[in-house]
Amino acid sequence: MTTTAADVFSERIGRIEISATMAVTAEAAKLRAQGAKLVDFGAGEPHFATPQHIKDAAIAAIQGNFTKYTVVSGIPELRQAIVERHAADFGSSYTPDEAIFSTGGKLAIFNAIQVLVDHGDEVIVPVPYWVSYKDIVQYAGATCVFFEAPEAEGFRVTAEAIERAITPKTKAIILNSPSNPSGAVVSPGDLERIVRLAHDRGIWLLLDECYVYLQYTGALVSGGSFIDAKEHVVVLGSLSKTYAMTGWRAGYALAPKPVIAAMTKLQSQSTSSTASFVQKAAIAALRGDQGCVLEMRADYLKLRDRILARLSEIPGVTCAKPEGAFYVYPNVKAYLGKAGVTTAMELSKRLLHEAHVVTVPGEAFGTEEHIRLSYATSHADVQEGLERMKGFFSKL
Repeated sequence: MTTTAADVFSERIGRIEISATMAVTAEAAKLRAQGAKLVDFGAGEPHFATPQHIKDAAIAAIQGNFTKYTVVSGIPELRQAIVERHAADFGSSYTPDEAIFSTGGKLAIFNAIQVLVDHGDEVIVPVPYWVSYKDIVQYAGATCVFFEAPEAEGFRVTAEAIERAITPKTKAIILNSPSNPSGAVVSPGDLERIVRLAHDRGIWLLLDECYVYLQYTGALVSGGSFIDAKEHVVVLGSLSKTYAMTGWRAGYALAPKPVIAAMTKLQSQSTSSTASFVQKAAIAALRGDQGCVLEMRADYLKLRDRILARLSEIPGVTCAKPEGAFYVYPNVKAYLGKAGVTTAMELSKRLLHEAHVVTVPGEAFGTEEHIRLSYATSHADVQEGLERMKGFFSKL
């Protein structure tokens, strides 16, 4: 009798797929190993080095033998730094026992969904969505309820659209602003209405604010700013993009005490605490000079305008102007059906193998006519990569 994977593995692991962005990274790595000179618009990772004062804090912690286990939720000084930074920037009002530090923002999202969502529940997820939302929700046994944010309106999510998607089974809403992959930003007015709508309906609002410091229009705003309606809000943050700390794996959540307690319990039986010296580095990031954040943001804005200008030179390609993050999400429908290319996934593969340009196909984010480009790279790479793309599309 032949044993199949379905017989060996749990049912829940079959509900999810490998991260599409990680799959693209792996395929690109194979080509690099063969000597290919790639222009990489795939990974959502800052091209900047981690600021020196943050690195120095980690080195000092290691040299000072701060290398043991810590409490699961993060040392008190770090959780105090998280709530102080958030209060200073967004006017929120959290206490250290309403904060948890985790091994990356993705783990904070995973843990929040696992403790709040159960079998039979529904979770509202706007499309396009970040690649992991769907799989994390399905792993928890819940069902995603998708609705499309209109491309003609810059993929912007509104309170009205959220309200239309609510059903009696709705347990949670996931909102990512600025958005990965579209760069869309929920307006302050809509964000407040969504927070209050969730509060009034008793629905959990999971706010992925990974890119909250990288928005290019208006004042910074967080869903945690609306203090009188935060009872059902879970703010999910990350130091990865803000301080160029992707490899450090430094994320956090802010939420009511019972939610943080449940997330801490789950984390205690999985990753436990984050690396001790990373916690010291995180304190330095949060309490140190924030000029590095402004400098990086200013360069991303220049890169955004450069990549939009170059994309506009490719006939048939259209692109909504992103208001935040560091991605563009161009529509390539005009080229689907040409030269044997029928899907965005096939187009991305052709771009990789023929033009040596790394992109992520829209199917990873719930759409079929787009590709995602990260412009968190050098100005020279933006110039070279778009030149290659222009040449590639001209031959289709």
